[in-house]
Amino acid sequence: QVQMAESGGGLVQAGGSLRVSCAASGSIFSINAMAWYRQAPGKQRELVAHITSGGSTRYADSVKGRFTISRDNAKNTVYLQMNGLKPEDTAVYYCNADVLQTRWAIVPRNYWGQGTQVTVSS
Repeated sequence: QVQMAESGGGLVQAGGSLRVSCAASGSIFSINAMAWYRQAPGKQRELVAHITSGGSTRYADSVKGRFTISRDNAKNTVYLQMNGLKPEDTAVYYCNADVLQTRWAIVPRNYWGQGTQVTVSS
């Protein structure tokens, strides 16, 4: 089994910065793609940022130029640095990962964290 624990959420003023982290643990051989999603009250969950095992990144248009996703493979951890935060960034942020649990695995398993609240005040 794999567990994913987010941390770093909190309350920040508009224009401020915050970094959220997500550490995966458990039965892990390697992790393919990792991503951050968010869900605001009354809205659908949306993809915020995505990073491949090779470090290639993609971002939602709404956060390009403000957010940066990165990963530390040795720590099985993914980060999301959020700069220039806006009230519309307020949401629960969830990390997601595709995990190969053994070297013989053919299909990766997908795991979600429980989410961390990010609130941006105006």
